[in-house]
Amino acid sequence: MGVREIQVAGHNHSLIIHELDDVYDSATGRPLTGSWLWDSALVLSHWISTHLNFQGKAVLELGAGAGLPGLTAALLGASRVLLTDVQQLLPGLLKNVEANGFKERVEVKELVWGSDESMSEIRMSSMFDVVLMSDLFFDPEEMTRLGRTLKRICGEGTEVWAASELRPWTSECLNQLMAQGFQVVELVTQLSVQEGVEDSNAFAIFQIIPPLADRYEFSTTTCDYVLEENLNLQ
Repeated sequence: MGVREIQVAGHNHSLIIHELDDVYDSATGRPLTGSWLWDSALVLSHWISTHLNFQGKAVLELGAGAGLPGLTAALLGASRVLLTDVQQLLPGLLKNVEANGFKERVEVKELVWGSDESMSEIRMSSMFDVVLMSDLFFDPEEMTRLGRTLKRICGEGTEVWAASELRPWTSECLNQLMAQGFQVVELVTQLSVQEGVEDSNAFAIFQIIPPLADRYEFSTTTCDYVLEENLNLQ
């Protein structure tokens, strides 16, 4: 599909993202759309670059796809970033890691949600300060596995931030997580990714608090509840 240069909001830096159109699901033969850069990844990258401090932190991205949010964290000073997705998408992630010169601090690993084997390997490798997720709330049936994964990889104090386009099934996915004991805090809504387009889709930023993290409270000092209505994203 090509190469995109994404400007990181609030910083005089950009990231190179390769989008691949030749990655297919071996079982169905259908293209794996995770190899493309979706708007939720742009929204999350913009938000974290203007609201979070990554200096010296360990960051995990779930369902990384093309890896933009995790690479943004690396650019902004994270000491270690782990990008995870299904096996077929790992070569594309590695390509983007190399394109941005992050091989020293950014790793790529397979992670199948709900899989004890892959979760144990990742959980044992280190504790994570921040978990990032973009556009993962699309299949309510997957939320049990996603919730199980989050419970395993999050330690006390781990912050989980997600961006999602607001679709008819988004609330059902979030309800499934809440049924597993997660708290969901919606921070920002009505974000437009195409300036001047009346029918631009709505997005939201969420903080997802795992049950084991109930002892730390959400702090309004880490973020602003107000963002520009229109984000001029590339």
